[in-house]
Amino acid sequence: MQNFQRRDRSEKRETNQMVFGIRAVMEAIDSGKEIESLFVQRGLSGPLFAEFKALVKEQNLAYQQVPIEKLNRITRKNHQGIIAVISPITYQDIEDLLPSIYEKGETPLLLMLDGVTDVRNMGAIARTAECAGVHAIIVPKKGSAEINPDAIKTSAGALYKIPVCRQDSLPRVARYLIDSGIQLVVSTEKTKESIYDVDYTAPSCIIMGAEDVGVSDDLIRISDKLAKIPMFGEIESLNVSVSAAVVIYEAVRQRNIS
Repeated sequence: MQNFQRRDRSEKRETNQMVFGIRAVMEAIDSGKEIESLFVQRGLSGPLFAEFKALVKEQNLAYQQVPIEKLNRITRKNHQGIIAVISPITYQDIEDLLPSIYEKGETPLLLMLDGVTDVRNMGAIARTAECAGVHAIIVPKKGSAEINPDAIKTSAGALYKIPVCRQDSLPRVARYLIDSGIQLVVSTEKTKESIYDVDYTAPSCIIMGAEDVGVSDDLIRISDKLAKIPMFGEIESLNVSVSAAVVIYEAVRQRNIS
């Protein structure tokens, strides 16, 4: 009986809360709830919807316009054309977090994920990052994997422990990090320099990109270092979660022997 109760509490913890109905969603936004995803019926109109759109714009929230059939598949209740999914974690702001890392006398090691949209990759990366002592993961508000039960489960709960900073603009955050003494190291094949040639004992932010397109040119242009993982086989790339682990643990290796 005790084992069943523990399993039941865990399952409840790994469930995203869903809110539906225009007023209910607006109240959730006003109360400061972390909105993981927001679905809006195509063609919705009216004074109340105009009020909703103004609030969403004010809070800089992205939403997906979808057919009513998708909303009906999500819930059979009266959703009024709007469904919000509340994040199971509380996002942080890197500009609030970074000073506290320095104040503790620690050397920041950060991870930025540019366009990583697969939730299982997100979970696996978070698990590695938490185990390695990475101080925070930085992701964009748009074009990033949802933090949902699959991501939580794949992370083995690490997403509850490691700070995740969801930011409006990664290039703007990158410039802030540079101004704060953080070197930006992009993992990319667009260089001859190896990840083993980079000094990670300095305050560092490792930047990983999506497997298909890699890190955006905007981030590459302003980064301090470009570094690639040496490949010796016929397959030319690694899964992004594996690549992240390789680079993160090279940084850990250097810091432990310095």
